[in-house]
Order: sequence, then structure tokens, then C-alpha cells
Amino acid sequence: MLAVLASIALVSTAPAPLIARTPPNIPSSSAAQTQLTGLRVAAQGPQTGYSRDLFPHWSTTSGSCNTRETVLQRDGTGVVTDSACASTSGRWFSPYDGATWSAASDVDIDHVVPLSNAWKSGAASWSTSRRETFANDLTNPQLIAVTDNVNQAKSDQGPESWKPPVTSYYCTYAKMWIKVKSVYSLTVTSAEKSALTSMLNSC
Repeated sequence: MLAVLASIALVSTAPAPLIARTPPNIPSSSAAQTQLTGLRVAAQGPQTGYSRDLFPHWSTTSGSCNTRETVLQRDGTGVVTDSACASTSGRWFSPYDGATWSAASDVDIDHVVPLSNAWKSGAASWSTSRRETFANDLTNPQLIAVTDNVNQAKSDQGPESWKPPVTSYYCTYAKMWIKVKSVYSLTVTSAEKSALTSMLNSC
């Protein structure tokens, strides 16, 4: 009887299974290939004039919730928030490196296509309103919760110079990157296109 009770206790205290989350509207491999073909190849523009402040981010989504908190809730499992919408507990699986975290402070929200990259591939000419839409896009696969130091290692690099540590995620990452560049009519460099083509070949 004691053994049965012990096993019940173990089951009841076991954490809920971690559910794999993915950002919305990731295209199929064939659709991504078509979108990649449609992207204009051009050298990157200058960094001149760039500032993250030109891309207002973590805008309010509803009530006291902003974009960051919304993505944390979307991508996490068992997320609990306080009255300010801050995530106080939960678990997050980072598909870039396969790590799991239980503190929101260990998780960054990555802009799949970095703001600086966007600036140099077309966003420099956008209105502030369009840049804000880009930086807070919850409709396309532009925002994803990942390990903070992995996101920091990525910085503003494109797939020609940085790829997720988990090689099995190359396919999904490439499809997300291509979708965002396609939606916003951003350019790609020849090296970037070559890297994305190679990554799609892993699908």
C-alpha cells in the first residue's frame, strides 16, 4: 500500500510534459523555396543611422501584457503570470540549443531576422510604424523564445555566419527566416541565399 501511495505521489508531483511550441505561419519547404527564389539579391546597405530605438519593440498587446510577455506565454508550458503580466513561473524549451529553462530571466525573445539585418536589407527606408510592426510581429515566425546567451551569440548575424547549434533545426530556422524576409520584401545577400538554400536541403 505504501509503495502504491509513493508511486501516486511521484506521478502527482511530476511536471507536466513540455510541449514543443513553434511560431505561427512557418511555410512548407516547397513554399519556402518558392519564397526564397522570389527574394531580391543585393549587397547589404550601410549600418549608418541604425538604432534599436528606431524599431519600437515590446509594444503593449492587451492590458498590461507586452509582446515579450505574450511570446513567453505562447512558447512556454504551464506559464503563470502576475498582475503585471510578467511570467513568474513556467518552463521554456529553446529549439535553437535544446535547453529547457524554468526562469523567464534565462529566456530571450529572438527576432529571427535581427533588427539590424532588416535595417541593412530594406527597413532603413521604412516608417517608424512599419518598423514597430516588424519588431512586434506575432502573425509571422519572427519572434521566438530561446536561451538568452544563444540569442546573444547570434546577435545580428545572418544564416551565412550563424546557425542554431541544433543542426536538426536548420530546416525550420531557414523557413522562418525566408518567410519573414518575403513578407517584408527584404533583400538577401548572395552568401545569405546560399546558406538558406543549403539549410532548406536538410528538410
